[in-house]
Amino acid sequence: MACLDAGFIPLARLNSDHLRNACQPFHVAVERPDGVAVRHVMIHGTRERFDDDVYFVRQTVKALLWSRGGFRVLLAGDGAVCQAVAAIFSPAGICSFDADFMAGIYGRPFSVERTDRVPKPWDSPRPAGGHTDGCRIGFDAGGSDRKAVAMIDGKVVYAEAVPWSPKSARLLACHADGIMAGLRSAAAHLPRVDAVGVSTAGICVEDRVMRSVLFEKVPRSEFDPAIYQSIVACMFGAVPCAVINDGDASALAGAAALGETDVLGIAMGTSLAAGYVDSGGRVTGWLNELAFVPVDASPDAPVDPWSADRGCCASYLSQDGVIRLADLTRIELDSYLSPAQKLSAVQELAERGDPRALAVFDTVGMYLAHALALYRELYPFRHVVLMGRVTSGKGGEQILAQCRAILASEYPDVAQSAALHLPGEAKRLTGQAIAAATLPALY
Repeated sequence: MACLDAGFIPLARLNSDHLRNACQPFHVAVERPDGVAVRHVMIHGTRERFDDDVYFVRQTVKALLWSRGGFRVLLAGDGAVCQAVAAIFSPAGICSFDADFMAGIYGRPFSVERTDRVPKPWDSPRPAGGHTDGCRIGFDAGGSDRKAVAMIDGKVVYAEAVPWSPKSARLLACHADGIMAGLRSAAAHLPRVDAVGVSTAGICVEDRVMRSVLFEKVPRSEFDPAIYQSIVACMFGAVPCAVINDGDASALAGAAALGETDVLGIAMGTSLAAGYVDSGGRVTGWLNELAFVPVDASPDAPVDPWSADRGCCASYLSQDGVIRLADLTRIELDSYLSPAQKLSAVQELAERGDPRALAVFDTVGMYLAHALALYRELYPFRHVVLMGRVTSGKGGEQILAQCRAILASEYPDVAQSAALHLPGEAKRLTGQAIAAATLPALY
């Protein structure tokens, strides 16, 4: 395997090294309105390893916050470590972004508190998807393209993928125009519209978009969290409309295609989206924003433009990761190309067998293997379904092959207990839109 990132330090491997000689128990819990997630870990509890302990607990907190979500962190263990971690997530700390983000999502002050008793974990998962009756539209809003499908009694009668650039649009009306165009194209192939389901990049709470990179240029005072419902009501009247994070949509699509549960869906596109379908075939209500979970412990790792933290998965398992690696190989990509076009250019080189491009996707596969080793601590998945534009073509096959090889050699427990799947090309492109179409139940 050709690895282009010589400075990459897998956080999963670093965590294993940390735990090897740790002897003091430490407990981390994060609380959100509909659940509590808990991790019991070990630290060294010595002055000589204090900085290592703080770093390890900090990364544990971040992983729980961005996978589960939460507005309150409870720590039980060494008092000095608790105090140091609380300072990291304070308004003046290096993880203040995480705290501010969570407070905004849940509408509650964010806090890190020391406790003597960690609450028991609990969740409130809910069934989602699986409705195929009637005439339905599925819409998937990504950062580089928007997908729309029309379905009649479960059969896809129309599908499209259209490039767009929502992240640069400052006017909400520009977003609305693109959404309406996609819905209108799908509706033209249906005798009527009975329901609309939406898969969107961003964080959704009760069918409302609380934060999304798609709308990052729109002033917060002008943004409508119910933008999709408002447009659907305007176009089609009082039809059922459901909105879900695109990561959960990828997991639902994978679970439906496999006929399985315990499915982690990963969509590698403009950024990284993830979702999880549990053993009961339900979505969990977890945040699943793995884009912000660090995977690289290198002090020189890329800085995430949103969180200002280093080594976050969004810089590795996305089109930005491909472009960054392509630059290391001296693949020349014209500056006037959009990020999506640069990704396509690298993928075209891979299709022609260009060794530089193949090395790019080999390295992405390496990143993915180490990321999955981290994710396994957060999700009890038995299946991983890969979707998104980054996984298209020969590049996607390279990613899958190299990921499997590294899991087998470095993380055999994960390799033996979890199957990796790469759906057909069409499903990789429109699978989330199809899953979204099955979300609403008809009245």
